Amino acid sequence: MSKKGFTTTNLHSDRLDKPEHGVLHKAIHTSVAYSYDDARELAEVFQGKRAGYNYGRQLNPTVTALQNRITAMEEGIATAAFATGMAAISSSMLALLRAGDHIVASAFLFGNTNSFFGTLQTLGIEVSFVDATAVSNVEAAIKENTRLVFVETIANPVTQIADLAGIGAVCKQRDLVYCVDNTMTSPHLFLPKAVGASLVVNSLTKYIGGHGNALGGTITDTGLFDWSRFPNIYDSYKGQDVSLWGITQIKKKGLRDMGGSLGPEAAHHLAVGSETLPLRMDRACANAIAVARLCDAHPAVNKVNYPGLEQHPQHTRARDLFCNFGSIMSIDLVPGVDCFDVLNAMQTVVSSSNLGDTRTLAIPVAHTIFYEMGAERRASMGISDSMIRFSIGIEEEADLLADFTHALDAALAGK
Repeated sequence: MSKKGFTTTNLHSDRLDKPEHGVLHKAIHTSVAYSYDDARELAEVFQGKRAGYNYGRQLNPTVTALQNRITAMEEGIATAAFATGMAAISSSMLALLRAGDHIVASAFLFGNTNSFFGTLQTLGIEVSFVDATAVSNVEAAIKENTRLVFVETIANPVTQIADLAGIGAVCKQRDLVYCVDNTMTSPHLFLPKAVGASLVVNSLTKYIGGHGNALGGTITDTGLFDWSRFPNIYDSYKGQDVSLWGITQIKKKGLRDMGGSLGPEAAHHLAVGSETLPLRMDRACANAIAVARLCDAHPAVNKVNYPGLEQHPQHTRARDLFCNFGSIMSIDLVPGVDCFDVLNAMQTVVSSSNLGDTRTLAIPVAHTIFYEMGAERRASMGISDSMIRFSIGIEEEADLLADFTHALDAALAGK
């Protein structure tokens, strides 16, 4: 049978896994504990000799179904799900890294990821932040004790795009784990596996879930990295297929020990939401380019950061790598135009800290999600005090353009 498309495969994911009673969606299993008639089977599950469930902190049938969906989306071999995207990142890094290790990370990371990497530094793990838009910067930062390179597909909020393919080639040559956060693009627009990623992060809260009603995050092993060459795998996790050593250690040390477990209700919401990912993302991307062009021509706007615009520094790279340019964008206002005035004048666009929702959301960046970072670091990332980040939704294009025009006109008039 020929391989089916992304949407078809995802829509029928639960049904084809033969859930109980022939239901189309995997049931929500709320039990924390699981019983076995033969206690030997329970012991074999704990020892990894038999597939099964032992305790809800580690695994749940509803969560398993979601993990299988994400694995299929990313064309990987296995996925571990967590309570949030940050739980996926932090638990995985702590599971794989040890004091004395070194990682190379993009200098344009999401604020919370950047903050966590700062915490890693206090634990004896070195972190070098570099401009990952040029692979030469990444390569120059690699040391003898480097274990991992971490980048995002599209940086939030200034939309820089790392040299994803170039970094993948360097990581392959140097036997480094290559971790790519795919949240801003989603597996509908981009497959990090295509550029050699070893591990792929997705904040399911964003585009995959898509409705702002559930938190969740995953890390997927693409099957490309040879874990027998990674020095930090514990002996107790080497008793099975070598391709599963990394994800097993993440599940055991990162999920079981640290406890950032995804609940079954959230897993169900995220799985159902994921079914419309391509439809939502295509609509949002179409809206985003229209809004970006409007803002680019408006006298209240000094600069628009959106990969779909030809003047974006990595426009060609985005065009070559991604199926579309995403729905995240930001604007810098001209001097004298207040970002709060613009936001308060908007009637359709919602002031909110989330992104990847069906609704268009906006936030003043320097005053909120990057405030803790400080003015000097914000400036180095290209974040101005007047910057507004937008996560464009699926509203009618005409309604969004009218709302942006009204708000920008009003703020400019009040300058």
